[in-house]
Amino acid sequence: MTPARPKPTVAIPEAELQVLRALWDGGPATVRELLDRLDNEQAYTTVQTLVTRLVDKGLVRADRKELAHVFRAVVGRDELAGRQVHDVASTLLDGAVAPLLLRLVEQTKFTPREIERFRELLAAAEKRQKGGAGGGPA
Repeated sequence: MTPARPKPTVAIPEAELQVLRALWDGGPATVRELLDRLDNEQAYTTVQTLVTRLVDKGLVRADRKELAHVFRAVVGRDELAGRQVHDVASTLLDGAVAPLLLRLVEQTKFTPREIERFRELLAAAEKRQKGGAGGGPA
């Protein structure tokens, strides 16, 4: 069985990413709370527009039960990163993830725990490859 392909990612400008990071780091928030978390000179209406765009993109959900709407991220950092990597591989590498992954491994420092996790993932991938389509858990 092949893994499910991630949903394609829509473009996420840096200003929208800042709002998404504020939701990831601080949890659900109103526009006013996001404005405080962002700690910059943006206007209330600008933050409201940014969060509305994130809702429209399906990355944030709005709880409209109260007068002040509460927004929460519905996609995590890892999921969004996975979608972005898939998009890069699809767009630049004709769907081939290996060249991208190899390049990242060559250029990045990893903790011993991360290296151990890579070994586990590679062993599982090798086992799947040897087991073929009919190979299941032993």
